[in-house]
Parts: sequence; structure tokens; C-alpha cells
Amino acid sequence: MPIFLDPELAPYAHALPSTDIADPVAARARLAALRAGRPPFEVPGDLVRARAEPAGVPVLTFRPSAPAPTAPAIVYLHGGGFVMGDAEGDQPLAAQLARAVGGLVLSVDYRLAPEHPYPAAHDDGYAVLRWAAANAGELAVDPGRIAIAGSSAGACIAAGIALRARDDGGPRLAAQLLEIPVLDDRAETGSARYEHTPMWTRTNILDSWAHYLRGVDGVPAYAAPARAGDLRGLPPAYVGVCSADPLRDEGIDYARRLTDQGVQAELRMYPGLFHGATGMFPGLDVTRRARAALLDAAARLLSS
Repeated sequence: MPIFLDPELAPYAHALPSTDIADPVAARARLAALRAGRPPFEVPGDLVRARAEPAGVPVLTFRPSAPAPTAPAIVYLHGGGFVMGDAEGDQPLAAQLARAVGGLVLSVDYRLAPEHPYPAAHDDGYAVLRWAAANAGELAVDPGRIAIAGSSAGACIAAGIALRARDDGGPRLAAQLLEIPVLDDRAETGSARYEHTPMWTRTNILDSWAHYLRGVDGVPAYAAPARAGDLRGLPPAYVGVCSADPLRDEGIDYARRLTDQGVQAELRMYPGLFHGATGMFPGLDVTRRARAALLDAAARLLSS
């Protein structure tokens, strides 16, 4: 099946090594080596970064150095195929979200599979969300403008938390921001058959779900949100997908189903991008446009 790559991005894509998460420990070591070769992230001068452990879950927080009396908040879940990554490695996006909405971002260091399969990461994210809502006054957060957000596997966790918050009468979310989301463990869409896309392939999809769902009997919708039959009553959604990503079609399908069931949903497909390109190559025009779309949606959905 032919795959279009943006001409600005194609030269970099063809030079990338393949991703292998069959052995999560080895995958984490490769990621650590890659990060060690990059310059450290510098916090923008108009933001304050801090570490905390609300509800016993480690988080990295970003907020404006001169915050408004009450501001929005975003609970953010990083990517990494459920098995790798952390809040430290996803600082640029968390900081950009804080600046875009002028509010607090809590980037969750959730537990990783396969050592901690579902529901560990889901429970960590939900605990932080409940804590943020319960302590909105102390945090100078507007309880009516709290969102859940995530990238890749983190977007899967975020979408599952949105479902749980609706079902359990949990915090009422103002938005769910789902960037290049993982959503469906069945891997039956057309794009899920892609075997040679840069950075993420069908093999990676199957491996990541095997690690995340290890020992799980049956697959609940909170783990794989595409399995949810009833999407009514969910918060407004932004769904961003890449055209050259095996996860593309499940994101499109989820946005369509949200719309069909009366939920406000905005779908953006980034043409010629592959999975993770925006974070890996942030300086290109094509990736800046994709990131701007997410940040603009966050600002609009959380405006006062």
C-alpha cells in the first residue's frame, strides 16, 4: 500500500532505525541513550516547573509564572507504547500546553507495562485527575476547565479516563485532547496493517498491547476505548492523526463515532507525517503546523 511522506520530512524518515519494543527493558535503554545525546530541555522564562506527588503519583507540573486567579488545568499522559517514556522526556509538549491555555499542566509519570499492566497507568492518571479537581481552589484552577490529554499510548489512557469519569460521576471534563491516539487492541483497521511505516508498525501495535494487557481477562473499554459502545456524554474532543501512521484509522473512526453520538469532536489529519514525527522533528514547518493545531484546539476548548 503506497504511503505519502511530506517532502520536508521524508529525508529524515528514511534514515530512522526501526522501533522494537518486544523487549521493553532494551527499548527503554535505547530511548535513554537517544535522550542522552540531546541538549537538556530549557524551561521557558514565563513558566514555572515543579515536581509533586499528588495522590502518591509522581507528576511534573508546568504553569505560568504569573498565573491568573483561576486558570484551566490539563492532566497529561505521555506516549511510549505503554512500556517506555516518562514526564521528563515529554517536557516540550507539556510546557507548550501550559503556555497555550495559560494554566496548569500535570504531566503524569504513570507506571509502565509489562511490569505494571492495565489498570496501573489508568489508575495513576485517574487519581491525579481526581486530586486536581478536589484541590482546584488551592491550585487556583477553574474546576469547570479541567481537561485530560495524551499522546499515543498516553492518549489511550486519557480517552479511557474520560470514559471512567463519565461513568463514575468523576470530575466533569471540559475537553479530551487525543494526539495520535492508540485506541483499539484488535488492530483490524486498514492502516493497522502497515508494516513498514517509520517509527511505528503493526508489529509495534501488537507488541505494545500484549505488554499492556498482560494477564487481563477480557478487554474493558477503559483499556481500549474503541471498544466502548456508548460514547454519549463524553467531553468535547480533539483527535489528531498522522496520515502515515498505522494508528491513523482508529483515531478517525473514534472521532466519527463521537460525532455520530452527539459529542463535539474535531478531527485533524496531518498529511505526510508519521507517528511521533512532531515530537522528533519539531523544527520543520510541517511538524510546527501539526503542533499548532493541537495547541490551538486546547486554547479554544479551555477558553473562559
